[in-house]
Amino acid sequence: MLTLADIGFDAAGDLLSRHGLALSRVPDGQAIPGSFWGDCEAGLIGCTVYARADTPVHSLLHEASHLIVMPPERRAAVHTDATDSVPEEDAACYLQILLADALPGVGRDRLLADMDAWGYSFRLGSARAWFEGDAEDARAFLATRGLVAGA
Repeated sequence: MLTLADIGFDAAGDLLSRHGLALSRVPDGQAIPGSFWGDCEAGLIGCTVYARADTPVHSLLHEASHLIVMPPERRAAVHTDATDSVPEEDAACYLQILLADALPGVGRDRLLADMDAWGYSFRLGSARAWFEGDAEDARAFLATRGLVAGA
């Protein structure tokens, strides 16, 4: 599982800032504020994503994607649980895969493998199969928000 210790915080922070988000580094061993899953998983409060060096990259990108896809008026109030709907969850999964290509040393192939290893579940059996063959609705959701080109 690729972690922020493997890629560093700078590129991830730059990527988030391009989307109006902040990345807050949590000291090793401390609880991550706003983490839905606990342990080393990223957390979110408002427009800030919290992570430690042992936070998986897929977790950071997933939580950031939730903030990016949600309407701006909800961002300020979000704390820990960002999911508003199944379509929004699917859009966050799709966007995190796209964002992985913007991080040096990550890319979608590695992220898809880590998503499967972590336990994301999709009808077609893998993150790649879903992304390539069953994610039209997620792509359309992102297109309506101007986050990807129209389908």
